[in-house]
Amino acid sequence: RINLTNPEMLEEIAALYLKAGADLLETNTFGTSPLKLALYGLEDKTEEIISNAVTAAKNVAKRSAYVSGSVGPCGKILKPYGDTDSKTIREGFERQISALVEAGVHVICIETMTDLAEARLAVEASKTVAPEIPVIATMTFDPTPRGYYTIMGVDIKSAAAGLEEAGADIIGSNCGNGIERMIEIARAFRMCTKMPLIIQSNAGLPRMEKGRAVYPESPEFMADCARALIPADISIIGGCCGTTPAHIKALGKMIEREQS
Repeated sequence: RINLTNPEMLEEIAALYLKAGADLLETNTFGTSPLKLALYGLEDKTEEIISNAVTAAKNVAKRSAYVSGSVGPCGKILKPYGDTDSKTIREGFERQISALVEAGVHVICIETMTDLAEARLAVEASKTVAPEIPVIATMTFDPTPRGYYTIMGVDIKSAAAGLEEAGADIIGSNCGNGIERMIEIARAFRMCTKMPLIIQSNAGLPRMEKGRAVYPESPEFMADCARALIPADISIIGGCCGTTPAHIKALGKMIEREQS
């Protein structure tokens, strides 16, 4: 609801990340699938919610950064495991992405996906709505005795092949892991694809302290570990949950040093 009631706060947050050196500013639209908004009685506000978020990011970015339109899971589970058919989910993504494109994003970022079928629907929807707009698609993996898998049982090799086949321009992983595990995930992606890769790590796994989620990885720790992403030929290095402007600033400085 903050997109409707206080878009100025979105600008304040985006400005902090731009000042820290971010090249991509992400919109506050992760959960704006009309299917998810319907759960809160906001489906009819889909376009307004998205437009406000994009406008806030663009007001800050101007010509200094690109605006990335965030698209998260739709909030429904595909049949046969859930109760929603692929047509309904795809139409929801098309409506969400259409609103992002109309508002003026430079790239679509489909993220935190665990179901490859849903991720493919989102990528395909984006390429249908705006084939000229680059699409980033990332999935979230958990460590298992057999390697890294999403909670829906998708391994990295399958994710890479499926996202590329669906039409994504940049693929990779975000969320769910701290930087050390994300380095392992990045290397696994690079072993099975030549596509441009993106890695957006959490600042570690959160622990609850006095009712608040606290992320343990400092900016210095994340940036120092993230040096390993450079030889893995990762095209975009960013942050997910728990990463503050200080984390982005430290990552930027690390990249400058490594590339100098």
